Amino acid sequence: MVLNDSINISRPLTDMARIQPDTPAIIFPQEKRSLTFLELDRDSNRIAAGLARIGVGRGTRVALLVPPSPDLFALTFALFKAGSVPVFIDPGIGARNMKGCLAEAEPVAFIGIPKAHVARRLLGWGRASIRINVVVGGGSFWGGVPLDTVRRSLGMAPFVAPETGRDDIAAILFTSGSTGAPKGVIYTHGTFAAQVETLREMYNIRPGEVDLPTFPLFALFAPAFGMTALIPQMDFTRPGSVDPRNILGPAAEYSATTMFGSPALLNRVGRFGESHNSTFPRIKRVISAGAPVPAAVLKRFAALLPDDAEIFTPYGSTEALPVSSIGSREVLRETGAKTGEGHGVCVGRPVSSISLAIIPISDGLIAAWSDDLALPPLEVGEIAVRGPQVSRAYLNRPDETRLAKIPASDGGIWHRMGDVGYLDKIGRIWFCGRKSHRVVASGETLFTIPVEGVFNTHPAVFRTALVGVGIPGSQQPVLCVELEKKSGKPEQARIRAELLELGKRYPHTRNIRTILFHPAFPVDIRHNAKIFREKLALWATGTR
Repeated sequence: MVLNDSINISRPLTDMARIQPDTPAIIFPQEKRSLTFLELDRDSNRIAAGLARIGVGRGTRVALLVPPSPDLFALTFALFKAGSVPVFIDPGIGARNMKGCLAEAEPVAFIGIPKAHVARRLLGWGRASIRINVVVGGGSFWGGVPLDTVRRSLGMAPFVAPETGRDDIAAILFTSGSTGAPKGVIYTHGTFAAQVETLREMYNIRPGEVDLPTFPLFALFAPAFGMTALIPQMDFTRPGSVDPRNILGPAAEYSATTMFGSPALLNRVGRFGESHNSTFPRIKRVISAGAPVPAAVLKRFAALLPDDAEIFTPYGSTEALPVSSIGSREVLRETGAKTGEGHGVCVGRPVSSISLAIIPISDGLIAAWSDDLALPPLEVGEIAVRGPQVSRAYLNRPDETRLAKIPASDGGIWHRMGDVGYLDKIGRIWFCGRKSHRVVASGETLFTIPVEGVFNTHPAVFRTALVGVGIPGSQQPVLCVELEKKSGKPEQARIRAELLELGKRYPHTRNIRTILFHPAFPVDIRHNAKIFREKLALWATGTR
């Protein structure tokens, strides 16, 4: 192996343990618990050595079902150090999806809290492949080796990590399943390293900062940046229901400089902060992802920040992150108003490490990449990307891999994002929604985000969702509406009339005549922000 191809995503933690050994790597403010970089590095070494003794080593796939805690951080870095392959699955996807994901991932080992082991035994999770079990926070009664026993098995010999390369598999990350069955995305150590380097460069992140992440996977990035991860008390599967005091309080007490939050969390905390005159006194940057962030949410939350701070909304997916980024100043100054006029949502310019093209919309396979596929500016098509942070394949899904990936003649891979959009004349990307959510009516194709952007400007509307009823090619466009507050039929009738008048102003919305009011949109469990339009389409079909 070439020396400079040797890479492991855990190495920044070991570097930080040497550079700033006594700086807290993670803090749990409600519990008044913390681990320094040196403590986390040593604990992960102990666990890696102990896991090796029970058969978990290089290349071993490991299902990891542990909530945010010091143990989760130590275990994750231990697995990276050992060259093992942690399998990350959202616990909120449901028992049936969990069973399917584990069957597909074929983990040899299962590391989880007692509750996870009970489900594993009762529901048969991973029965065909799992032969090693480790229990976090419980004894052997739960059907495995206690983690504390694993820790104590190091002995006197120092842990020596195996050599891993840029193309070695580092982890399997399952998508949330918000637009179909969850799929396992293969991450290499090179993928992770490219993500860390790109994010560090984009947002000027420096060691010694304090990060307040409200999504577990982003929390694991903090030690790689040399940042302290400040873990709030919250249900991470329900960010839209967070207690804002558990975000605002720790951020002020521990001088957080960075925060990650879904649009749903920003909306909830922003409303609370506005009504209670609360602020984030030290925040430099806020990063929000998972779905487009409405301009009104950006404006409200930005008012809680120092004048020199900004909210950034990177665009990407589990398969490719980050692709682009835009700051709240540009949105509030220019692009947000265009979103309200039906232009889509601007997600900024591609990051320096990404090649991006807009290609013709197709639901079929594209056998080979050609530069002739690229569409000119202002023409809507599917977004395709290539770069070091772009995954090359799904786990055990050859058909989905062929459909989503376009091989290039030089051996590279272009990933089809499954999103539609266009490039403007100065190179910015405008997101227009998911390809699978487009409504193909008789004589026209409607894209969700440009349509919804128009109707979302109504002051009584919280959010809208365009769905199609019927067979593609002759679908009827239906606008589902969730209001800011509950209202009776007379009020809904007035709002419906006003929305219809609003739609008449633009060519792409004037043919929408059916408006249905929904009490609370179904949303994804990861960010509570992506709307399950497939479910709304079924609801709309039954309501008409």
